Amino acid sequence: MSSVFDDLTISHRFADLPQAFHTVVPPQPLANSRLLHVNKELAAQLGLDVSRLGEQEFLDVVSGQAPLPGGLTVSAVYSGHQFGVWAGQLGDGRAHLLGQIDTPNGPQELQLKGAGKTPYSRMGDGRAVLRSSVREYLASEAMAGLGIATSRALALVSSDTPVYRETVETGAIVTRVAPSFVRFGSFEHWANDASRVRELLDYVLREFYPELIVDGESEQERVCRFLQEVTHRSATMVADWQTVGFCHGVMNTDNMSILGLTIDYGPYGFMDRFRVNHVCNHSDNQGRYAWNAQPAVVHWNLYRLASALMVLDLDADLLKERLQTFEASFLKRFHANLQAKFGLRTWQEDDAQLVDDWWRLLHNSGADFTLSFRALAQAGKAPEAFVGLFEGAEDQAQAWWQAYSQRLTLDDSDTAEQREAMNRVNPLYVLRNHLAEQAIQAAAKDDASEIETLMLLLRDPYTERAGYEAYAMPPPEGSAELAVSCSS
Repeated sequence: MSSVFDDLTISHRFADLPQAFHTVVPPQPLANSRLLHVNKELAAQLGLDVSRLGEQEFLDVVSGQAPLPGGLTVSAVYSGHQFGVWAGQLGDGRAHLLGQIDTPNGPQELQLKGAGKTPYSRMGDGRAVLRSSVREYLASEAMAGLGIATSRALALVSSDTPVYRETVETGAIVTRVAPSFVRFGSFEHWANDASRVRELLDYVLREFYPELIVDGESEQERVCRFLQEVTHRSATMVADWQTVGFCHGVMNTDNMSILGLTIDYGPYGFMDRFRVNHVCNHSDNQGRYAWNAQPAVVHWNLYRLASALMVLDLDADLLKERLQTFEASFLKRFHANLQAKFGLRTWQEDDAQLVDDWWRLLHNSGADFTLSFRALAQAGKAPEAFVGLFEGAEDQAQAWWQAYSQRLTLDDSDTAEQREAMNRVNPLYVLRNHLAEQAIQAAAKDDASEIETLMLLLRDPYTERAGYEAYAMPPPEGSAELAVSCSS
């Protein structure tokens, strides 16, 4: 009988690295595993036969009951700075890398999160709860729909296994997909071992940055080029976060992708009411990872990566030059995003003041981040309704609208064509916490209908769909703000 995975080219190139980088460890299946939801769109992109995803063989793999064909299941070691403090050795405490699938768009690794203990679990149980698994499953697809660099999610498995957190919850497994799960902390772990750093760097360059390899160049030149590219990708990623109101919540160096991907969705949040210093993780008592701090934190994390690379006996000043390209990369993407979101044909130096005044208006009024941007396209048709969005700051909103209107006129940007373009970059639907909570509550009853609805909307968050008006609204008035923490 043919296998569901027959048409795939499967390899295990990370597992082929020396054993110092990982440990071979089989997953520990959950009790009565059930396929709650499968991402058919992603499955097709990976080369899987979508018509066969309901077969037991597929469930066996995504629930940790069987490896990928020819599989070698490993968990990776890494270290990192957590909340700015060196935490020492960490690693995949609840993640199992199944292998790599070669696709037309490049290699994609499959990783199970929540499939049991590994040598890096420390005091943890190696499990993930249904609550956090639903949140990660939806968030990664929401970010992909917004065009933001991210890991993806292939499958969500529920079970009858009890998992003990603040309360007793249900165990689940989410299958994560990314070209690689190597992170800044993977290099930090070997900061005192030049040979290991060199091995890991050679692997990352060979597999994911082949365009950076130049014959005959020095190691110094190669590392500088690599660091600048990681800096650029990371700056671009966080600029994209800022302009959709996304807060990661736990931007430790072990949660920073070496490919500039958004990974490790825990206490994340898309802002509802805007606060410039919004903190989405209630475990973050000092506000280290607040919305307005995220770019600086990414830059700080890049310095930690560069510090680990210094073991290769490099010129610190040359590395610093590459790190200092962060601001230019960030601002280029940030301004390009805002230019599109505001519907401007060009970006001018004075537009930075218009943007600053916009953030100040949103902060003073506590207006909804997503809906305020979405309203810009129709503001000219109903300026009074637009000003009314900013309750308690109407005079400030009126003044801002006048400045913005003049700017549109100056740029000849106030056209139907520009307004239509604005609605293609300002989403109507984002994964608000209360929507994720609705999906979690349904999933607890083995009902994936809310997950399916959200996947439909979040894959194309810009197109308004009749009958789904409630999914474009802020949390109901008077509802308590959902608290998310590092256990989320």
